[in-house]
Amino acid sequence: MKQGVLPFQYEQEKTTTGMTALAGLPAYVELAQVAGLSRSIERHVRLREGGQGWRDSQVITSLVLLNLAGGEAVDDLRILEKDEGFCRVLRRAETYGMRRRERRATERRWRRERRRSVPSPSAVFRYLGGFHDEGEENRRQAHTAFIPVVNEALQGLGKVNSELVAFVQSRSPQNQATLDMDACLVESEKQEALHSYKGYKAYQPLTTYWAEQEAIVHSEFRDGNVPAGYEQLRVLKEALGHMPPGVEKVLMRSDTAGYQQELLRYCAEDKDERFRVIEFAVGVDVTPEFKKAVADVAEEGWQTLEREADGHKVPTGQEWAEVCFVPNWVGHRKKSADYRFIAIRERLRQVPLPGMGEQMELPFPTMQLADRAWYKVTGVVTNRDMPGDKLVWWYRQRCGKSEEAHGVMKEDLAAGKLPSGLFGVNAAWWAIAVLAFNLSSAMKRLVLGKEWVSKRLKAVRFAFISLPGRVVQRARTLIIRLARNHPSYGLLLGARKRMLALAHGPP
Repeated sequence: MKQGVLPFQYEQEKTTTGMTALAGLPAYVELAQVAGLSRSIERHVRLREGGQGWRDSQVITSLVLLNLAGGEAVDDLRILEKDEGFCRVLRRAETYGMRRRERRATERRWRRERRRSVPSPSAVFRYLGGFHDEGEENRRQAHTAFIPVVNEALQGLGKVNSELVAFVQSRSPQNQATLDMDACLVESEKQEALHSYKGYKAYQPLTTYWAEQEAIVHSEFRDGNVPAGYEQLRVLKEALGHMPPGVEKVLMRSDTAGYQQELLRYCAEDKDERFRVIEFAVGVDVTPEFKKAVADVAEEGWQTLEREADGHKVPTGQEWAEVCFVPNWVGHRKKSADYRFIAIRERLRQVPLPGMGEQMELPFPTMQLADRAWYKVTGVVTNRDMPGDKLVWWYRQRCGKSEEAHGVMKEDLAAGKLPSGLFGVNAAWWAIAVLAFNLSSAMKRLVLGKEWVSKRLKAVRFAFISLPGRVVQRARTLIIRLARNHPSYGLLLGARKRMLALAHGPP
């Protein structure tokens, strides 16, 4: 029977062949082994301590690999299970380094012969339910921002991520950490999801991203109705607690959600025991008082904001100026830290019609200055001692990689499609996607090299993960065969050599 328009047909192999569509994914299994991911999971999560069935490391590692392979739902584990070649490698990797007694103990966790290489979707759903705390849900109050206290298992996932980041730091040390704090909306149609400030149902995790290591240090999963800046100082302290050894200086960037006197004072007034003063740049709420201070700036006080492009400075159409602005929370203290306020203005090309001035307040702050022109106005507060234009560009770097990280989490990984109406289950799903993100980032930075750092995960998937191959066994060795002269063959060999070096310790 003709199957379609073009002259080809699909048929199934009649025997097992060891074929795989994920010949590059075992490299991530190997990197996870080098990083000690499974040991870390068993040490900290402990939902399946003792007993029978799947261990914590097997379930969580399977979900991390599902994220990297491109799956977006728990049910996609069925597809991963049918990749016979990859599953053969995964089964062999699980028992690597185990003594005979440990292997036998692992086999005895199943009453019958184990047939699957990854957990079934139903088993995973039951497992993820262990991250949910119904007692915390009973504490909710209508129309009130509420952040449930995470249970020990969820705290364990955070510790696992902390140790993964520490591994990256040990192999690529950085003595400075620029932390970008940003919230994102994960739209959801679940009945239990709450409406966000944009009007649709969503969840709103608050993430702390380490720019130098391109890794997520901390991410707190939240309901959609929780404001982005809610308890941001507490989240910063928790993120600082996850910073690995070797970091001597911390800087922080945030949008206007971080414009809170408690947060700014904590950073500026030498209150952190480990890092002391934390240099920062935070977006300013453009209040009537701030607008008045901007209006008082003389015209000659405004300086052109230029961008570097191909070794030349190019005007951006924006200007910046130091603003003499002293908010009440600064002026009421005799011994206050030094805070600088910088305003950025951009002349509007379209002149508002008469009587439409109030309409110009949306969707961004605007004001009319002494030259009678209308401007878009934003502001930054900082305690850094550097030229204003460089400060503005440094602050705007926050909008690059940290926001891109959220895009990768939601679009390239599985975090954008939450599996349940239970808060704890979704929080665990998000945390596992964070692990996948950091493992992917480690692969690019530590293994694949500089030319891969800027590539999105979908590009890495095309050229490195989703490779056709065949898994065969020779003596006691598994061999993954790629097509002859495949361009990724040399890349895989080089990656394995670098991981072998990483396994022996810091360079």
